[in-house]
Amino acid sequence: MRKVEVFILSGFLGSGKTTLLTNLLRQEKEAKRNVAVLMNELGQVSIDSNAVANETPLKELLGGCICCTIQGQFETSLHSILQENSHLDAIYIETTGVAHPLEVLDACLSPLFAHQIIIQGIVTLIDANRWKDRSSLNLRLQKLLNEQVIHADVLLLNKVDQLSEQEQAQVVFEIQSLNSTAKCLLTTYAYVQIDDIKISRPQLTPTHEHSHVVKDLHVKSYVHQFTTALDIDIFEDWLRQMPDSIYRIKGYLRFQHTENTYLFQYSYGMPLYMKELMKYPMTVVFIGENLDPIWMKSEMEKLEMKSST
Repeated sequence: MRKVEVFILSGFLGSGKTTLLTNLLRQEKEAKRNVAVLMNELGQVSIDSNAVANETPLKELLGGCICCTIQGQFETSLHSILQENSHLDAIYIETTGVAHPLEVLDACLSPLFAHQIIIQGIVTLIDANRWKDRSSLNLRLQKLLNEQVIHADVLLLNKVDQLSEQEQAQVVFEIQSLNSTAKCLLTTYAYVQIDDIKISRPQLTPTHEHSHVVKDLHVKSYVHQFTTALDIDIFEDWLRQMPDSIYRIKGYLRFQHTENTYLFQYSYGMPLYMKELMKYPMTVVFIGENLDPIWMKSEMEKLEMKSST
């Protein structure tokens, strides 16, 4: 199945996300690609939706943030975009200025549609002057700025024309000290080529099980579709021994002791099982630091094999 590319546009208030989105959509139109936009605003009124052309499918989420208060609405909207537009090449998600990128990534990976998309990367814009003067912000916002940098796959240091060469070098040094693995680009008016924000990410296929990933997402996901009900004791034993680098699991599971389907969620060391009325496909999404998809696939197949013996 051809997967839809998803780009997460992150960055603090006023960093230039809408300008970036406008630039990218213009390039996508020139390339004759089919794209959609999901735009999140904290307020009850849309401010930036006029940046999106009428012919581009657009969903707006108002009055809250994807990463906390309206995560459920976000998943529903993203699912609707995928259902209503069967030939999409890409979806651009413009977050609020105070969104935590990992929480947005988590919201993108609902087990209902995670197998349909591929996260091309978290692109974080940094207002060069805002970064230079970030000490004027309260400590909570300073921490958020750092988190937006730390978890990016591509860092765009924007408005660099307002800094001297020495100031540019200092800011680049500071952000690369926080995140040395991300691609770092200097921009004015948030202009960048689409190819520059794509992460080279070879896909596993049945004939290329041992592909070597040279460049990849800093935070990765793995989607597994189980074909059989699991032994809950074997599954929970695996949870206790799994690497600390896996910080989030969510999906639908069936277990041998019951006919029910359960929504399973795991975060911060706590597993949660919720009985579902419908029998959803047994799709589970794992999110963590530098997950090895080949290892994950092997581990899940072992779980199925042990459960069936």
